[in-house]
Amino acid sequence: MRTAAFSPSNHWNATFRNSHFTTQRSKTNADPFLFNTKNPLNHRQVHPPFPSFSINPSKNPPIPISQDPNFHPLPLVVVGSANADIYVEIERLPNEGETISATSGQTLAGGKGANQAACGGKLRYPTYFLGQVGEDAHGKLVSQALEDSGVNLDHLNIVSGTPTGHAVVMLQSDGQNSIIIIGGTNMCSWPEVLPDEDLELVKNAGIVLLQREIPDFVNNQVAKAARSAGVPVILDAGGMDTPIPRELLSSVDIFSPNETELARLTAMPTESFEQICQAVAKFHEMGIKQVLLKLGDKGSALFIEGENPIKQPIIKAKKVLDTTGAGDTFTAAFAVAHVEGKSKAECLRFAAAAAALCVQAKGAIPSMPVRESVSDLLQSL
Repeated sequence: MRTAAFSPSNHWNATFRNSHFTTQRSKTNADPFLFNTKNPLNHRQVHPPFPSFSINPSKNPPIPISQDPNFHPLPLVVVGSANADIYVEIERLPNEGETISATSGQTLAGGKGANQAACGGKLRYPTYFLGQVGEDAHGKLVSQALEDSGVNLDHLNIVSGTPTGHAVVMLQSDGQNSIIIIGGTNMCSWPEVLPDEDLELVKNAGIVLLQREIPDFVNNQVAKAARSAGVPVILDAGGMDTPIPRELLSSVDIFSPNETELARLTAMPTESFEQICQAVAKFHEMGIKQVLLKLGDKGSALFIEGENPIKQPIIKAKKVLDTTGAGDTFTAAFAVAHVEGKSKAECLRFAAAAAALCVQAKGAIPSMPVRESVSDLLQSL
């Protein structure tokens, strides 16, 4: 079962690689778009691939990513996890057989895939999320958060009989946390072979974002489909700590770990920049041409095989309240800048600005900035 709940908009007029995609004005239909029913990606009569990217246009007006009227953006497609994160703040962990009270608690939408899709939507770039949720309250929570962020949910699969992925995050007063993860629909009930309409969406994307919170065989199918159509793929290393299949890496254009993930995956030290360069070289030897490295408060760097690293210092935030969504914001913002044709240095700077704004509010998706805020911050530097 697929779900979509969007209002049409004439802000985005998309041209895809596949010539079967067409949109045209209709004078007789209240819907300003008439979607070609021959479209191989969409056998249902639904709105065209780019719906309104503002839930309330009067409050959240879209900002064109290009002043060129002939510019028709290909979408960002995020394939990955969707979670409900249940946060409870406690003084300490309970002892065996003990019941204690939490000082506060809340449930927020999360999951690396959903986070990155929400970031793309909030940055006013046409964004699809391809993932799974259950027929439960958590699934509705995630779907609503993505919809509110302006993400197209035509390819969100609602699974019967399996709960939406969720996590219980126990935050202690000393800053330590303990997390229990239930994979749910993120890890179960995926079809062995992804539907043709999902793979066609991938092939007609401008860029594809993957993470490691869904099965490797799903990521592998998506990456192969993208590679076959010449669509760049970014793989975020976050998620499972198991070795990454070589088959998957062979279809990835940009691999994006953080410093800890780089050390774990290479079994090499990463305390100095020289050591980091040596660890990155190990991925170059595996055929990965570009490594986008997140270095926390040390900034970030892009390593392109055969070239000098491009470094980006951190853009300091006025205050730091929550770093939960910073990595996902950085990766997604880089992807948006990349597909918009910015230079590599500009992509890093744009991503750093988005991440700097993200840490100034609580919650992953709620903290992700809109494009105006990122532009204003960059102009102020």
